[in-house]
Amino acid sequence: MTVNYPDGRRFLSASDHLQSNTKPHHRDSVVFGGRGMSLEETINASNDYYRLHQRAVIYKKPTPIQIVKVDYPQRSQAVIREAYFRQASTTDYNGVYRGYYLDFEAKETTNKASFPLKNFHQHQVNHFRNCLAQDGICFTIMRFTTLERYFLTPASLLIEYWGKQATGRKSIPLTTIQKTGYEIPAGFQPALNYLDAVDQLITTAKR
Repeated sequence: MTVNYPDGRRFLSASDHLQSNTKPHHRDSVVFGGRGMSLEETINASNDYYRLHQRAVIYKKPTPIQIVKVDYPQRSQAVIREAYFRQASTTDYNGVYRGYYLDFEAKETTNKASFPLKNFHQHQVNHFRNCLAQDGICFTIMRFTTLERYFLTPASLLIEYWGKQATGRKSIPLTTIQKTGYEIPAGFQPALNYLDAVDQLITTAKR
């Protein structure tokens, strides 16, 4: 199925990007309970675990699309051939934990020394600013696939480095992420226990 942005540009999914990259990578070589899962699948599985055990209620936000072309190969079957996003998305996930509103974006990179800012968008940065103004707990989960490392970083770090692009800055150094964020160890149940890192972020944010 072809999905396009409102301006007509074709949407490239994570699998599209991976297929266009001829260099080997380690997207499916993570050694933990969620072996072979993408970052999105790992977080979704973790959120299922959290809801099941009543630790938090967090979901991936649905993105509304406008269907423009549908084929009917069979009378009882419809296949969507082309669609458009109705509007730009905000961030990937939101929900409630310990009475706090959580809002976060999940991204991954094959880079080893820094996280590219191009993985994010201006409207997502604006959304983070608005949520922080309402005392929301906002962050990113960054996966360094080659290093098999995960970090939860406060949204304020992304906002800070986003503003540095005018000076030529194109990424956030891993050394800065290590100092400012919280590393998340991969596990089994849940596959990625990021709420422990959220606890640390809440403690820091509420000082």
